[in-house]
Amino acid sequence: MNDLNTLVRDQIDDARASAHGRSAHLFLHDGPLRQTVIALIAGASLDEHNTPPAASLQVLKGRVRLTRARGNQELKAGQVAAISHERHGLLALEDSAVLLTAVMTVAPRPLGPPPLVAARG
Repeated sequence: MNDLNTLVRDQIDDARASAHGRSAHLFLHDGPLRQTVIALIAGASLDEHNTPPAASLQVLKGRVRLTRARGNQELKAGQVAAISHERHGLLALEDSAVLLTAVMTVAPRPLGPPPLVAARG
């Protein structure tokens, strides 16, 4: 088991010591599920990149801006957002740590209408 408070503190310390002002630690890897704590010092960013099949971003400390072509979204500690299926980046508005939860593969959805479910009775 990991303590998120300790991970946040350690990753922010590592980001402050980094020449790029960022640090990340993948702490959960279970099949297609990944959870990573990412820390960015104020003004540091993650360049635009592609989105995995499913992902969310929860701000654990600080304030960040999720940047995308169709508009930016500011998030502060305690807020969580789904990451849309478009290229995006992340900018720290203050020293921040986020929890990225990503699912790397998703089973394809069958074509056609959903199957009918028999009523219990």
